[in-house]
Formats: sequence, C-alpha cells, structure tokens
Amino acid sequence: MKRIILLITAVILPLVFFTSCEKEDGEKGTLNLSITDAPIDSDGITGVHITVSEIHYHTAENDWQVFEDYEGPKSFNLLDLQRGESELLGNFKLEAGTYTQIRFILDAPVFDMGPQSNPGCYLEFEDGSTQDLFVPSGAQTGYKAVGAFTVPMNGSVDVTADFDVRKSVVKAGVSGKYILKPTIRLVVNDQAGQIAGAVSNIPESKDVVIYAYADGTYDNSEAGEPAPEETRFPNAINSDMVDESGAYHLAYLAPGLYDLVVVATEEGEFVEVLGVVEGVLVESKQTTNEPVNIEEL
Repeated sequence: MKRIILLITAVILPLVFFTSCEKEDGEKGTLNLSITDAPIDSDGITGVHITVSEIHYHTAENDWQVFEDYEGPKSFNLLDLQRGESELLGNFKLEAGTYTQIRFILDAPVFDMGPQSNPGCYLEFEDGSTQDLFVPSGAQTGYKAVGAFTVPMNGSVDVTADFDVRKSVVKAGVSGKYILKPTIRLVVNDQAGQIAGAVSNIPESKDVVIYAYADGTYDNSEAGEPAPEETRFPNAINSDMVDESGAYHLAYLAPGLYDLVVVATEEGEFVEVLGVVEGVLVESKQTTNEPVNIEEL
C-alpha cells in the first residue's frame, strides 16, 4: 500500500509543480519600450543628450519596481528621434495587467552642484559648444512618464515614451543655466496615429511651428509670455517645426480630434499665432493628411 501511495505521489508532485510554473509563466507578458521626441524650437540647439541609468515601473500595489533586465546606462540624442523615429530601450517581462506610470532615472548633473567634466545630460550647439543640462535639486528620484497600457497574458505590447524636449528644456532666468524638467507621455503604438501635411504661403523670413491640442482645449492665453522656467503653449500634446520643404509631421497621437495651432517664429523666438485648424481626426495606425494654407487661416 505504501509503495502505491509513494508511486502516486511521485507522479502527482511533478504535475503540480509543472502546472504551477506554467500558470506563473502564463501570467506574464512582454513590454517592448521605446523612446522618441518632439522637436525643440529654440534656435541654435543641435543636440539634446540624455543618459538613462535605470527604468522603474509602478505596480498595482502602489509601489515602484526596477526593470532588472534593462541594460543601462544608455545615452541618446533626443533630436535624432523625431517625426516618428524611435529607439528601443528594451524588452521587459511584466505581470499581465494594466500599468499607468514608468519612471526614468537620468544621469544628470544636479542644479546646485556646479558643472561636471563628463555630464550624462547636456546640450550641443551649432558652434560645437556644449552646456550641462541640469536637474533641479531633489529630482534624483526620476521623472515619471504617464499613460495607461495593458500587458497581455502570454503576449506583448509596444509602448513609446515621448520626451517632449520643447517643454522639458528651459533656461533659468538668473543663472542662465539650462534645466531639464522632462514632460513624458506613454503611447501604445498600435493605438496611435499621426497627422502630416504640407504648409503653403509661409510668411517671408519666418519659420512655422505647428502645435497639436486635444480638440477644444487650446486657450489664447497660452501664447502669452510664459512664467520663468516655463514654455509657451504648455498644454500642447505634440509639436513639429515645418521643414525646408514645407512639410510637418505629428507622430504618436492617440485616436481622437485635434486642433492645430499654427505659429510663426523668427530665429527661434515666438512672433505670433497665425491661426488654428480645428477638428482634425486621428485614427489608430493611420496618417491623416492635413494641408495647411496659412492665407486661409
């Protein structure tokens, strides 16, 4: 009898162990995380270099965990990652479920500690010079990226972290130092669409920047002089500078309606709002062609 019980136990235990492991593995999925950027509209800046030391994710238990398999630190020039260009940060296993926040730990000089000989975050200018890109004191805990995404069981989800450099890089009024205050949103790739088109009748000697706003959210006051260490058009979701061929491209937009605020600049400085194109529809995985004729705004 004992031999029969031992035999049954020997058969059952591996099955239980295998089933348990199979269930544990089956409750996980893969997050494919990339990084991209919206362009900066400051004249003369040719590189915005950052170094990502660690990446953390926020759990349902209201706790932060480290992506242990992130192969950092990694350095990027964010200005190389515009108009839909992106770079993969890594493929990470996560428990299946919905997440709303990721945190990036950057290797940046702290504002009140002076210049560094080899900073992890810095700006590069047309004349070849560089300046440290500082973080405010106390920001060493990292920068949050916000946006909901779901990791499917036994599947994968592609998510892009959009660093909006235009909002993130500001100049301190007194010291003249450049400060990094990242504004980052998370975009699920297979839900995102884009807006692109040609711009005609651009005013002579002017450049044009187009800002995308969620439909009905733009307020004229956003074009006013910004507060210290802030930017104009703070609630814009994305932006792009019209290139030499007269084209613009707004990538990684969630499906919905958008208003396009068309702005004239000169040598990187704001001049005026030229007009607004209202109610532009964005659909998943689609490019909406929206030509802009400035004389008709």
